[in-house]
Parts: sequence; structure tokens; C-alpha cells
Amino acid sequence: MKLRVWQSECINLALNKYLGGQKHFLALATPGAGKTVMASELANKMLSDGRIDLVICFSPASIVANDFCESLQTITKERFDGLLGAKGSSLTYQSLQYLDKTFWQLFSRFRVFVIFDEIHHCAGSNIENANAWGEQIIRNIKDKATYTLALTGTPWRSDTAPITLSNYLYPSNKISCDYVYGLAEAIQDDVCRIPKIVAIDNSNISIVGDEETKRFHSFKSLLSESAVSYQSVIENEEVIKYILLSAQKKLSYIRSSSPSAAGLIVASSVEHANNIANLLKSYLNEECSVVTYRESEPTEIIQRFRHSSSKWIVSVGMISEGTNIPRLQVCCHLTNIKTEMHFRQILGRILRVTSSKNQNAVLYMPAQPKLLEYAYRVKQDVPFEADVVKFDKMKSPIMNDVTAITLNKVSLCDKKTKHLIHITDFEADNDISSNSNIKEQNESHFLTKSYEQVVNIFGRFKQETLALGFSELK
Repeated sequence: MKLRVWQSECINLALNKYLGGQKHFLALATPGAGKTVMASELANKMLSDGRIDLVICFSPASIVANDFCESLQTITKERFDGLLGAKGSSLTYQSLQYLDKTFWQLFSRFRVFVIFDEIHHCAGSNIENANAWGEQIIRNIKDKATYTLALTGTPWRSDTAPITLSNYLYPSNKISCDYVYGLAEAIQDDVCRIPKIVAIDNSNISIVGDEETKRFHSFKSLLSESAVSYQSVIENEEVIKYILLSAQKKLSYIRSSSPSAAGLIVASSVEHANNIANLLKSYLNEECSVVTYRESEPTEIIQRFRHSSSKWIVSVGMISEGTNIPRLQVCCHLTNIKTEMHFRQILGRILRVTSSKNQNAVLYMPAQPKLLEYAYRVKQDVPFEADVVKFDKMKSPIMNDVTAITLNKVSLCDKKTKHLIHITDFEADNDISSNSNIKEQNESHFLTKSYEQVVNIFGRFKQETLALGFSELK
């Protein structure tokens, strides 16, 4: 197999570090860059050179563990099913707590190379501050494995705990990586697609209470100046409809030249996922696959979707980091998880370059302040000329070849406040550009004004916004 330049560089550096006496190697590569293949090739090289006897891989989910197993078997031409005669196995982190003494004795009897995929799931620099998975690694693997390779695409944790087997730089407290391959390099090397992030907002929102009506000019003002929850926004039927229609139009455009292209919708709960699936069918006449923890065979559902030409899959926590479905090119971020790590991992699902003619990668999301912050930080990681973050207004009438509706009012029923919330006065047209090179118009519109409000609160955004070339804010 012909390796990408970064994969060859990383493998050679790791081999040199191991030969120089270093046992642990941490590689940071942007989601979608090809960490699985790189790790498998490194394992193959070490097996071929007689430096190790066994390879054991740990991953955060069964679908990722299966992918790693297939990759190792394809590249090494050996079995990794964990049975007699195999060269190792590919397991989930969940299994760490259930492995018996017979398994751990392998580390004293053989030269074992351990691969940790998405190592940031494992926390702890020592037993006292470790989580359950990190504790097992520290107790049973850290000093007993012959070599380890830790992989990550997002080298931090939401709880700020130290990542297991990692070193940190003083005084910045940033993680020290042995090899780094960022999104900018991946885009320049045609390894990853250039992402486009479309933030959806509305300028006329009102909360109708028993005694008064309060009005808000954006989702940001609604969420910061009222007791309304973000969950109420992403569960609202008309908000979902608008995002789904925007995404469906984009996916249809992409599929006109890349027929196998697909879309991912990340939901917040099983009920939410099923509601979205029902809306896809009733509103857009689109079938979809739904994969959640409640399915008896979620891995099978994902595998069938991966190798099919179906358009849509709706997921709750099952398709995030490491899940390899390269034909995904459109994503709807409708989950209530608002951490940067999760945002980056979701975005990574649509960034893998394929041989298809069209390589657009578009993520749709509500204009929630934290998500906007993450989106603009993605902009910092890509080539300057890339037009990454784009705003879109909810408008009416919305027309396509499936249906036509007029959105005069959007009502949100917030479970906490019991208030009825109206989103009104949508402007005409729903022109989501299919051309990623089209520049933002210079005329001022409500999203610009709304984002200025975000700037007033998160001051550091202003300079980043100016770097994007929005002349309205200059």
C-alpha cells in the first residue's frame, strides 16, 4: 500500500524513537487523515523486523475496533481475532476492566506493541487522578508493554484532566506530541476536504408568557437572556425542518456528481433521533438509517450504511470519532453536546477525501455561541484562503422539488419554563450556495449584527472574525 507522506514520516520517526530507547509515542493527526492505516503499517514494520511478537489495539467503540482489526489483518496478512495463532487482537476501552490475569500475563511472556486509538478517552498521570480506563493502562500496560503508540485527533479532554501516557509542556500546559499533522497540512496535501460550516439563526424570536411577551434577535440572545434551553431549540420541529432542507439541498447537489455521497445527522437522544427520522420521511420524503445504543446490532447498521448508496443516517453517539464512512459529506449538528472535542470529531466525519468528483464538506448547525467559537477556531487551523464559516438566515417561502412551505412562525415549547416561544418574520428565499468560492455579500444583515453581539461578550472573536474578511465588521 502506498502511504501518504505524513504517514511515512510518522512511521519513520516512531521507529527511530523506539530504537533510541523511547517506549511511548504520541501522534496527533487531524480526524480523517488516516491514523488507522499509519498505525497498522507501523505494526507491520515492527512485526516484520522482529521487534515485537504481538499487537494489541484499544479503541473507544466496537465499530472502530472492528475497523482497526480489518486494517491490521489486511496490511500484516495475519489474524487479529485474539484466538490461538493470531498476532493479537483489537478491543474496546470498555473491555479493559474485564480482562483477566491470563491476558495480562501476555505482557511478561511476549514483546507486546499496544496501539491506543483516541487516547484522550483515557485520563490520568497516576492512579490517584486516573479514570477507570486510564487506571488500567497505568497499572497493566504503561511499564509492561514493549512499545506503545497513542493516537489522537483532538488532544484534550473536556474535563481538563491529563491524558494517560502523555507529557505536558510547562508553563503552557499544552500536550507534547511526538508527531503533529494538522488540518491545514491535510487540506494542502489533499488528504482532507476543506470544511464549510453554516450557522443557522433567526432575527425575530419571542417568548410568550402569561403576562408578557419577550423578543430576541438571535438564538444567542434567546439562550443568554432567558431561561430557554438549547435543547428546546434543537428539538423544535421548524428549526429541524429548516436545517434538514438546507442539508438535503446541498446533498442533492453533491450527489449530482458524486452519487454515493451521504449525510449524517447527529441527534441528542433516541427520541430526538426518531423524531428527526420521521420528519425526514414526512417532510422531505427521504428514508434514513437510525443507529443508537438501543439497536441490537448498531455496528451492522453502520457497516451496511457504509457500503450502501443510501443518503442519510441519524445517530446518537454511535458515529463520532474514528468511525470511517468516507462518503459522508454533509452533517447536521443537532446534538446538545457542546464541547469542542465533540464538535471537532463530528466535523471530522465529513472530511475524508475520496475519489469522488465532488469533495464538498458542509456542516449545518444552529448559531449557538459556543459552537460559533469552535467554528472560528477551525478557521484558524485551515489555509487562510479557505472560506470556512458562513451564516444563513431562516427564510420563507422555502421551495424545492419536494415541497413548499411558508414559515411565518416557529413555536418553541420549553420544558423548563413552560413558555411558548415564537420565531417569526422569516425573509424570502433559501439560497444555500452550492459554490464554495462565492464570497459573503457586503450588505449588512441580521446575522452580522447578531455576531457582533457575540463579539461584545467574547472579545477575542473580533480579530478572528476580521480575518475571515467580513467587511461589515471592519
